[in-house]
Amino acid sequence: MSQTALYHFLTAVPEAAAIWSALLVLALGLLAVLVARPDRDGAADLEPDPVDAEALRRADLARYADEVAVAAAGAARTARRRRERWLAAQDEAERAWAAFDEAESAARRLAGATALPAPRTPNTPSEYAARERWLHHAAMAAHWRGDLTARQLADVLAHRNGWDPRRHPAEQEIVLARTVRDGRRAGWEAAAERERLAWRDAELAADAARTLAAEAYAAATASRPVPAPRATSVTPVPVPATARGARWRPARVG
Repeated sequence: MSQTALYHFLTAVPEAAAIWSALLVLALGLLAVLVARPDRDGAADLEPDPVDAEALRRADLARYADEVAVAAAGAARTARRRRERWLAAQDEAERAWAAFDEAESAARRLAGATALPAPRTPNTPSEYAARERWLHHAAMAAHWRGDLTARQLADVLAHRNGWDPRRHPAEQEIVLARTVRDGRRAGWEAAAERERLAWRDAELAADAARTLAAEAYAAATASRPVPAPRATSVTPVPVPATARGARWRPARVG
């Protein structure tokens, strides 16, 4: 009895060991598959979808194109405003030049009259008072016209800076005309400088508007989807009727 039990034990142990070895190998294989699969899934998740990447890129381009278009529209409005400002400055400079030219002509005309002898008048207090009244009245009229500043009018009334009421009105008129001419010249020079600065600002704004407009056009073009190339159909060349069924013949050797 004991020998039979020992025999069964010795024959069953190798079979059980083989079964357990097979189960262990199977378990290790399943474990290796489970361990390796998440890595593959993660790698697949990390790989970007080319369709999604292209859509994101075009969305970014479209957003950038909108931003540049807004900036280009603002630059165009700024350029229009500065151009209008320059045109207004140009008109002002032209009016200032016309006023100066008129004053220059008047000063030359009066300067030419100095060749004639001044009329003789009696040197009496009443004559000097009349000359002073004439000078004050002429200076006030020039100030109302905008030809004399308030400071210049104060100098005339206070008889400062070369204003002498004892001079003959003809001489006073020449001095007054030269003063008006010099003032209008200064006004024209200031207006010409303002016109030059306004033109420079308008040119800079126009350049900026053109640059942004070109950038907006390029961004809008880049954000559009590229159309798929059309399939070109090849038109078959008709075979002449005379060539149908013809057999190839070698060329004759002369």
